[in-house]
Amino acid sequence: MEHVDLSLIFVFILSGFLGVELIKRVSPLLHTPLMSLTNALDAIVVVAAIIIAGRHETRLSTTLGLIAVAASFSNMVGGFIITDRMLHMFKTGKAKKQ
Repeated sequence: MEHVDLSLIFVFILSGFLGVELIKRVSPLLHTPLMSLTNALDAIVVVAAIIIAGRHETRLSTTLGLIAVAASFSNMVGGFIITDRMLHMFKTGKAKKQ
């Protein structure tokens, strides 16, 4: 196993805290566009997981890659469903009938 640089771990933890603080301060009106953005990022994660699973380097990496594909794909689809429901809340009564 390769040596993990301590500065990379520090950056990862710092970015996690920064992400939480930024998301907490988002206005409720911007939650739908933010959800759409995270769904697009999940699509990128699905592609990366497919690449990892397709390498067949070890049985463990293939298994973890397949789990990553399933988890990120279900997260992406669920996010789009929730975003669609949120967008329906903003439609007027006349637009809902169509």
